[in-house]
Amino acid sequence: MQTKTRIARKLAVPADAAWAAIEAFGRLDVWFPSISACRVEGSGVGAKRFMELEGLGPITDELVSLDASARRLVYRRTESPFPVSSYVGTVEVFTSWDELAVVAWTVDFESEEDVASFVDQLLVDGIGAGVDGLGADLSST
Repeated sequence: MQTKTRIARKLAVPADAAWAAIEAFGRLDVWFPSISACRVEGSGVGAKRFMELEGLGPITDELVSLDASARRLVYRRTESPFPVSSYVGTVEVFTSWDELAVVAWTVDFESEEDVASFVDQLLVDGIGAGVDGLGADLSST
């Protein structure tokens, strides 16, 4: 079953600051409470992000595209403890009317129908907490 999950948050930081942090493709261990380690190998398209999910195991992402002018990053999850057969994430940063960041994170994933709503809820909760963590991290610096 193909599922699209969308999470959006307005952050109390400038859009350029949020984009700079997301574009770097790392620090998810700082932003996401459930990620205990994160390291990036390489840079630009083709870079790989290796993470450890608390109690669940490794996650690996590959950077598929990076468009700085549109403030859009696309990655493919190549290793995951989640019951999905495909997973592509898109992270975009928009500028709100007051010049602050709006981060929109979309995940397209394929899974068996009986686990799709479970995975969807995990993503909504986990990514929402991570975007909140991004905002807190950037606000503290």
